[in-house]
Amino acid sequence: MERLTSDRIRGEGVRDSVLERAMSLEELAARIERGETLSDVDARAILETNDLITVGMMADDVRRRMHGSRTTFVRVFELHVDAPPASLPPRVSAGEIRIVGEPRTIEAALASVRAAAALANGLPVTGFSLAALQAVATVTDELRAICLRLRDAGLEAIADVPLDVVRDMEASVAAARSAGLAVQRLTVSTLTETERIAIAHRARDLQTALGGFRAFAPLPTSTSVAAPTTGYDDVKQVALARMLLTNIESIQVDWVRYGPKLAQVALTVGADDIDGVAAVDPGMLGTRRSPLEEIRGNIRAAGLEAVERDGRFELRRDARAG
Repeated sequence: MERLTSDRIRGEGVRDSVLERAMSLEELAARIERGETLSDVDARAILETNDLITVGMMADDVRRRMHGSRTTFVRVFELHVDAPPASLPPRVSAGEIRIVGEPRTIEAALASVRAAAALANGLPVTGFSLAALQAVATVTDELRAICLRLRDAGLEAIADVPLDVVRDMEASVAAARSAGLAVQRLTVSTLTETERIAIAHRARDLQTALGGFRAFAPLPTSTSVAAPTTGYDDVKQVALARMLLTNIESIQVDWVRYGPKLAQVALTVGADDIDGVAAVDPGMLGTRRSPLEEIRGNIRAAGLEAVERDGRFELRRDARAG
């Protein structure tokens, strides 16, 4: 009898705890709808809850107030800094030419930019992380001077700004922009459990200080083998970013790195932009199975409108076709 009573008490305690969390999320949702700023306590509650459906709905409400059902994507042709091709392969349709990899020297970076610009035919050429350019800067060839040389060679924008790696963030972004390069995309290199809220705050504060950032990709570009994130972790991080960063237009997810399934779910919990869609169609599976139709189909299946953009965050002329 005592054990039954004890079990009943514990069960009632669990139910009460679940009810309290539900009421807390409901209150939080109302505050978000009123446009109130979330505290660290609020953010922690979002990350710790198991109620992924409610959290996702809250973030989706913010997303739809900002964008409606519109979801943008960009097809990217990547070329490596150490091995730029002499010509584009067949069946390429890109909105951006992006140089990937870390240059060992500024001369290597310049050579890859010139090669990319020769292939671009009017498409925006982007490349490098701001941290990688810091690594090749010297006392006599400082960051702004490097950015000027890259711009003159044909670079239009820095590809990404990893919030957890770049030194002297505000000064470095200002140096690149003063040299004429666009700096519009904030990213995260690695993300520990203790940094999940802080990194979102960092993005929000940087936008407040400098402005000009169009997208934030809240999921890390590198994951720990020893402590990998789960799908729940990733989805809640996307939702948290959307709810905390209403001063940044787009929350972005990488199509190749995180895969179509997670990317599609992310679109229902706050993300509105997909990066890195393949620009080369192998032509082996037919038009209906092309990278373009795959991304459009995945977006439509999530109940959203697929709109193609370019690396300047401008809509492509045929963006609404299909």
